[in-house]
Amino acid sequence: MLKFCKLIHCKTHGTLTLLTPINNYRMNKLMEIQVSYHTENREKIRLHSAKDTSAFILSQWNLDLIELQEEAKIILLNGRNDVLGVYDLAKGGISSAIIDVRVIMGIALKCNASNLILVHNHPSGDLSPSKADEKVTGQIKEAAELLNIRLLDHLIISKYDYYSFSESFSF
Repeated sequence: MLKFCKLIHCKTHGTLTLLTPINNYRMNKLMEIQVSYHTENREKIRLHSAKDTSAFILSQWNLDLIELQEEAKIILLNGRNDVLGVYDLAKGGISSAIIDVRVIMGIALKCNASNLILVHNHPSGDLSPSKADEKVTGQIKEAAELLNIRLLDHLIISKYDYYSFSESFSF
């Protein structure tokens, strides 16, 4: 059986491990994602605003790469906006990273997330959302609503600043 392991990690909150059996030669079928959670700390991190979210996610980001490579992460939250984990969604090149809405929804469901915040960086430092950013935000919001999950915000970040879709009334 082949497996891959994906970690959803929050430095102060814990590690959520997703073990996915990709191929079972005996049964010759794809098996379901299995989720296990190990807490390292009982402290809950609650996000109240885009500013809180920006400060939190920068503590989870590799700041040496923020101006070199576009990355996208999803912050998984419970109904009180306590952080359940951070999932490294995509790593791209200098100007783009591919975000798959189905992957986001699958992770959110497996983690019992009630709320989500999408975060990505623009290595150029220009925090203006692109047409692709606006399109994927709409797609995620629409898909999440069907599953009774709320997309609270989409942040575009740099080392020193951020753009918030919710603060800019782009929702």
